[in-house]
This record gives sequence, structure tokens and C-alpha cells, in this order.
Amino acid sequence: MNKDLIALLSVITDEEQEILSGRSEIDRARYTEQSQLIIDSKKMLDQGKLIQIRPHTRFVHFPKHRHNYVEVIYMCQGQTTHIVDGNQVALREGELLFLNQNAVQEILPAGREDIAVNFIILPEFFDTTFRMMGEDENILRDFLIDCLRQDNSYGRYLHFRVSDVLPVQNLAENMVWTLLNSQPSKRSINQFTMGLLLLQLTHCTHRLGTGAQNFDQKLIFQVLRYIDENYREARLQELADLMGYDIPWLSRAIKRLLGRTYKELLQVKRLNQAAFLLQTTRLPITDICAAVGYDNTSYFHRIFRAYYGMSPKEYRKHGV
Repeated sequence: MNKDLIALLSVITDEEQEILSGRSEIDRARYTEQSQLIIDSKKMLDQGKLIQIRPHTRFVHFPKHRHNYVEVIYMCQGQTTHIVDGNQVALREGELLFLNQNAVQEILPAGREDIAVNFIILPEFFDTTFRMMGEDENILRDFLIDCLRQDNSYGRYLHFRVSDVLPVQNLAENMVWTLLNSQPSKRSINQFTMGLLLLQLTHCTHRLGTGAQNFDQKLIFQVLRYIDENYREARLQELADLMGYDIPWLSRAIKRLLGRTYKELLQVKRLNQAAFLLQTTRLPITDICAAVGYDNTSYFHRIFRAYYGMSPKEYRKHGV
């Protein structure tokens, strides 16, 4: 990260000075008025703001807590250790940690050179981001939607080990810089930058720790990740072989956990991708059909109309 940004983020805060002067625990009044330790966005955000950052508080153990907002932690330098729902997460330089509101987080003391920033984000901030991500289903988009619904289907945290992915580092640093500096159109810049950051992260699911708490959630992630990455030629037999299960058992588990059959999940993924290509490219419909994994154009037209209520040509014309 830029040295000037590191220097700015390294400054000892008033809270940290109190700790260095002998305070042995956090000052709860800085974070909440409630009896439970639920970090309150009203304490963290200036009025009217949808997103803000604050340097992570060092030198002290931060006890178990939750947030009533979406939190994203970016490790600028050094390392911090988080315990999220009982899972120990070592967040290293350049890595990102996304937290669901229901995640129970505990943070071990960090040293002077361990510099992290916490993004405090209200749900409305993601409106532009979701439009940029389109209707194409992916793990990160579904996780964020569940954050906004306060659901836990996709786990309570996402840990991206992306320290060597240059576009991610550049976008994260850009967001930190913009939030620390006043300039015109700051909100729009941050919303579009966050959208670009999340689009980059959708290509990094192989570097992802999910925070899935049990066997069922881990299975959900494995299935969705396979479909997300292989939808053009995905086969249930291949997925079953990769996961080490027989097809009948896996089919029943998918239906029970996700409410759809494997075939239905794959079809939705392909149709969403087809809709995205219809809106964003001028590719012929026959080419789009092949690009999303269908070799029968008539069948593609039939299932597309059944799902969207119009033909692919009409969908493109109306710009739905």
C-alpha cells in the first residue's frame, strides 16, 4: 500500500492512546448504547453517510461482538487474528474479510505495525454494485444478498486470500484513499469502485474461505461454486466424482438444501448468463445459446421464454 496512506492510518488514535496509557479493555460507549455488544452503525457512521472507514483498533483484545451493518476488513500491512463463529481467521496483508451481520467476531490484540481498515457499510450502498454485477448468480453476490436479508445460507463470513491479485489491491487502495480524502462525487466514485472490486473478487472464488459453519453449508458452497465456474459444460456426474458422493444421494441433498434440483440450478445459471450477454453484447442469439452451454437452439428459446416470459429477441429489444 502507498506509504503516505500507511503513515496516515498508523497514527495513534485517541482510543489507542487511552489503551497505551493503561486502559485494559475497549470503551463500549464508543460502539453501542445497548447492553449486548452489537456495534451500532449510528456510532460508526456520520449522519447521511452510507459508507465510512476507520482504522482497526490495535493493542487490545476486542471481545465477542456483532454488527448491525455489513463490515469489510482490508489488511493494509501486517496481520490480525479474528475468531469468527469459533473459526480462527488469520488476516494477512492484502486480504479481505467480509462479515455478515450475524457473525460473532472476536479480535486478538494487534501490534503497532498491524494496520487494517474497517469498511462500515449500510445496505443501500450496494444498489449500484448489484446493478453492476447484473443478474448473473455467483457466490459473492448471493452472500451479500443474504447479508442484507440477515440470512446465513451462504455462511457468515468470506475470507479472500488475494494479496497477489493486483487489480484487487489497486481497487481496495483506491477506496481507502477516496474515503480518507474529500472530493466531488465521492459517493458515486466509491459505489462504482466497490462494484469493480466485487466483480474482480468473483474471479477469486478459488481463494475463498467461506465461514460455512457445518457440513450442509459447506456442501452448498461446493455445489454453487462448481456451477458458477463450470456452467457451460457442468455435469452432475463430474460434480459427484469431485465431491466423492454417489449421484442419488447428492441429488437429494441439493434439493433439500437449495430447494431446487441440480438441473434447475444449472439452468437458472445458464439463463441468467444468457440474459446478461443479451443486454451487454450484440452477439447473435445462436452464439449466446452455445456460449452458455446449449446446443439445441429451439430448446433454449423455449426455456428462456418459460423463465423470463418473453423470447430472447424480445428481452434484448426491451432491455429488461
